[in-house]
Amino acid sequence: MRSLRVLVTGYRSHPHVGGQGVYLRELTRALVALGHDVSVASGPPYPELDPGITLYQLPSLDLFAEDNAFLAFHPRYLTSWADLSEWLAHNSGAFGELYAFGRRLDRFLKTHSDRFDVIHDNQTLSAPMIRINDRLPVITTLHHPIAIDRDYAIAAGRKWWERLLTRRWYRFVGMQARTARALPRHLAVSDAARQTHAERYGVDAGRVRVAFNGLDHDTFRTDASVKRETGLIVTTASADVPIKGLDVLIEALARVAAARPAARLHIIGTLRDGPAKRMLASHGLADRVTTSSDLSRTEVADLYRKAHIVACPARFEGFGFPAAEAMACGAAVAASDGGALPEVVGDAGLVSPAGDAGAMAANLARLLDDPVGAATLGEKAAIRARREFNWSSHALAASHLYVEALSEQVRA
Repeated sequence: MRSLRVLVTGYRSHPHVGGQGVYLRELTRALVALGHDVSVASGPPYPELDPGITLYQLPSLDLFAEDNAFLAFHPRYLTSWADLSEWLAHNSGAFGELYAFGRRLDRFLKTHSDRFDVIHDNQTLSAPMIRINDRLPVITTLHHPIAIDRDYAIAAGRKWWERLLTRRWYRFVGMQARTARALPRHLAVSDAARQTHAERYGVDAGRVRVAFNGLDHDTFRTDASVKRETGLIVTTASADVPIKGLDVLIEALARVAAARPAARLHIIGTLRDGPAKRMLASHGLADRVTTSSDLSRTEVADLYRKAHIVACPARFEGFGFPAAEAMACGAAVAASDGGALPEVVGDAGLVSPAGDAGAMAANLARLLDDPVGAATLGEKAAIRARREFNWSSHALAASHLYVEALSEQVRA
């Protein structure tokens, strides 16, 4: 594989919260292993990178940290459309960091583009990426279209003004759709990600290559010395919002709990006052549920290794790291068919229709009543995870796209 100078970009790259920083760290590590010279340009929070990978910091205004973002205005914003647009968007109820990051990246590359051969962007899909692609080939990773999150969030609004504010917040979705259509090449983390970008954003599916995400197999692995706890169901809920399907799982638990005293749920995440907490109270399940947050990756893996079942009830996932990581730890997975989850689980887990609490309950009951069968399924899942989810394969697919893009550039 030809060695290239690759700039990987992401508007936010928190190393521990969400998947953006994890993706940048693992992708860059795998690209370096293939022999590429890799750098990263990111807004804050900044990623944790391996030694030898240069980080170019492109600071945002960080207006979410301000007590009063309106009063945070500075006259210098008038000399920078990136800063001014971010301030205006934030103070009018929109999310402007994506566009502002693209402007800052464009400005940076006007004087530094000779340092790189290709740009690999982590689904910023900011409008300036179209201009950048005229100078350097841009490959974008597609996880899942945020239009899906927007639609669920709007539907969940109980008042007309809540729905209006939600639409305003998600105005960037239109920009991302236009940018995705304009850019000539993408790398999707699943076929579901490829298809939904075609359906929601009008992207030509033929211009999208699919390669599963990888996993940290040193952390997420089986351990025969860890005993599984009968009845323990583990799930990950980064937020109590409809797309995550926590309501479906709670309803499913209510259907199986009465006949199974050992059944209990542990949620990796913070359960604030909201729909899920109200559901637990109404079903009398509060004493069957525990939570934990701010866990290290090793602590999450330990939970997966102890779990009788790991439940993944999301209504849509562009990939589904919790399912894949649980499988790598040898857990029996009960998942929905939301988005890419059936691709990830394959024949090594149980899958039910997204949003169908009855079907999810039937799968939970099947696994709870048959610990030996659950263990056998978990063994099959671990084999599949080791075989299918590797960062080296993902980086190799990206590298092929880089070479194709540069070849097209030479021919043009």
